Amino acid sequence: MSNMTVNQRNQYERATLSAPTGVGVRNPRRLIILNVVLVLIAAALVAGTIVTIDGWAQAVVLAMIVVTTVGAMIALSPNRRA
Repeated sequence: MSNMTVNQRNQYERATLSAPTGVGVRNPRRLIILNVVLVLIAAALVAGTIVTIDGWAQAVVLAMIVVTTVGAMIALSPNRRA
């Protein structure tokens, strides 16, 4: 394998398109219930955070944490175009 070019190695190691991908959902009702519960938990955490913020400086720090998190999600997304 060490004598292969990069293109040959990529072709050898690529995933086959006929292979199953992702996770199969057996019961979509459970997925809907999980999403509803997680949204309720997120809403409670956001409400608690808004109540706890004491001044504009804390709001700016929180906003930068959110911006950095969203930027990391975009940069590390597997569906991002190169």
